[in-house]
Amino acid sequence: MSVRHVGIFLICFCFAIFLRAQTALPSFGSSLSAHHTQAKLILSADTAKPGDTIWAGVDLKMESGWHTYWKNPGAAGSPTKIEWQLPPGISAGEIQWPLPKKLPPAEVTTYGYEDEVMLLVPLTIETNLPAGALNLAAKVSWLECREVCIPANRNVEAKLNIGSESKNSADAATVEMWKSKTPKAVANLDVYVWWHDSTNTNPRTLIIQVHAVQTNTLDFFPDANDSFEIQPETKSTYDEYSNSTIVNKLVKKFSGDWPKEISGVLVLNSREGFEVKIPVSDQTPAGETISASNSSSVSRTGVAPVSNLIEKNAETGAPPVLPLMLLYAFIGGLILNIMPCVLPVIALKILGFVSEARSEPRRVRNLGLIYVLGVLISFLALAAIVIGVKAAGHRAGWGMQFGSPIFIVCLTTLVMLVALNLFGVFEVTLGGRTLNAAGQLASRHGASGAFFNGILATTLATPCTAPFLAPALGFAFSQSSATIILIFLAAGFGLASPYILLSCNPALLKFLPKPGAWMEKFKIAMGFPLLATVVWLFNVASSSYGKNVLWLGIFLVIVALAAWIFGEFVQRGRKHKTAAIIIVLLLLGGGYVFALEKELDWREAMPEANTSGSLKESANGIDWQRWSPEAVAQARAAGKPVLVDFTADWCLTCQVNKKTSIEISSIRKKLKDLNAVALVADYTHFPDAITTELQRYNRAGVPLVLVYPKNPDAEPIVLPAILTPGIVLNALDRASR
Repeated sequence: MSVRHVGIFLICFCFAIFLRAQTALPSFGSSLSAHHTQAKLILSADTAKPGDTIWAGVDLKMESGWHTYWKNPGAAGSPTKIEWQLPPGISAGEIQWPLPKKLPPAEVTTYGYEDEVMLLVPLTIETNLPAGALNLAAKVSWLECREVCIPANRNVEAKLNIGSESKNSADAATVEMWKSKTPKAVANLDVYVWWHDSTNTNPRTLIIQVHAVQTNTLDFFPDANDSFEIQPETKSTYDEYSNSTIVNKLVKKFSGDWPKEISGVLVLNSREGFEVKIPVSDQTPAGETISASNSSSVSRTGVAPVSNLIEKNAETGAPPVLPLMLLYAFIGGLILNIMPCVLPVIALKILGFVSEARSEPRRVRNLGLIYVLGVLISFLALAAIVIGVKAAGHRAGWGMQFGSPIFIVCLTTLVMLVALNLFGVFEVTLGGRTLNAAGQLASRHGASGAFFNGILATTLATPCTAPFLAPALGFAFSQSSATIILIFLAAGFGLASPYILLSCNPALLKFLPKPGAWMEKFKIAMGFPLLATVVWLFNVASSSYGKNVLWLGIFLVIVALAAWIFGEFVQRGRKHKTAAIIIVLLLLGGGYVFALEKELDWREAMPEANTSGSLKESANGIDWQRWSPEAVAQARAAGKPVLVDFTADWCLTCQVNKKTSIEISSIRKKLKDLNAVALVADYTHFPDAITTELQRYNRAGVPLVLVYPKNPDAEPIVLPAILTPGIVLNALDRASR
């Protein structure tokens, strides 16, 4: 959640409390009128007979950009309240709320109204009420929000005549129109609800199945409840096997037992909803095999995504999926060793094993296991971050630390220092011993170096999502804390497994080159891949700082100069060491204050530009458009195939896929021939809308490439994490049929 959205949430919360306190006080005279919402009271009848029931409508008209809230405001806000001052003989019923909409921001999704809403209340007239004119009054209190939230209230009134005949008012048609927008009582809908997860999981997945309804917009807006919260994120799919639409909702329990029934509004589309109160079962529908994602994706696309198989197994009582996911996590972690993110560090670790080839087997084993410990503790730290983010009610993603500009600056500086260390610009001293290379730091010269290398390898691995690792992480992010920890540890063991093997079997070291003078040159050569990593990280930082990223470059030069002075005049020099230390401290302090704090403002990323139109990267490149669910729906409604690339600047796998298999001449030609639409979903700064979409496909991060067939009812084709031109061309061919 961004600082801006946190501020909006806190302001709304404080004002809501103030509003509650204000409405509890007695009214002294007329209230101040609202600044951004106008309220008035209208009646469906000018004249009513004793015994009639008429409708009163509180009409709220909001200025553009402002909104008010539904009876369940969601993560923030406060519902509108009506306090009636009615004459004897007239009683008011419950408010009838028109169907609301979900309001952004996604981190604190709320339910409410924009532009205008009319809250309807039935007024019952007693049979013995005498004829005459009556004044109906009410105090209406609401919370109106835009960038800030403001409590407001207004006293409203209307005249009603009691007579021998009923007579509609001029506003009767308007009242009827708003009545048509209120949810209907559920009639012929066949609805079944059950739990997807065990009772030990919190939050827990709820499955809502509606038979004989085919729609991509099915949703459920819950009634408010103090004991649990049904979160607003929705995954809705149509299941051909059961001829039903299925909705996944996460339920977070705060106290008591899990709910035995749920109540709220089942939303079929933006205009039609049904009031429901449904019991919740612990069993799937008898005799049916339902996939919460989509059980029919094989017949539609020819591709059976692993995520679909995961959910199908979980819901149908098939053999437990956790062992399979642990295996996927292990294999994915193993494959990370050959991903471009980790190769520079892996080369250093191999150098460390070469250095230790003739050491005692016990020493080789201990240092290798300490490296493994560094990897596993790093993965545990990542798991703890994910658990903490989920517990706070936010969305977590693999590599989410790369969305932080502070992390990018710190990591860029660290990797540059490691590269300078490899070049011999300065030395590292640990435990009273001088180490002249990061390669030695990670191997023969102590446990601290081995542990550090394990942490660095894990840190640089997180921008990559290897095959098999993506579905395993996607599965983990929707599970309990214990499952998240197990999956992350399995991935960590996969990343570290080659070194476990070498450490426990020193005889295998004979297959490595023999130690010699070549190692010093190899150590220096390894500094260049790390410099390339610095360039990549610098490019990632540019997406946060724009043109101001120049000041990060200046800061890195200052740090490099300070490192050189430290190595040349403090570590290897004999004179003026004190002066050299003072100069180093002045350079580092001045560079930080001037370049990072003053010019770069490094702790705050620049606001993301709201770019519209083409995002093509070159004159003859693919005509990329910005992704949104609406953009996908619009293109599919026009009968066009759609290619969606979920990517990020920090994702090396994404960039390799783009250069080798997407942004190439054959794919450009195919897209043009098919009149296909190409959309890019930029996940660099972890926008919540993209996180939600990734979770629909059980992905914890990028890359993810989808190809939507031109048939708007067909499911998208999910491409593998590592692409080839043939895979993309084949998917586009199938999408055009």
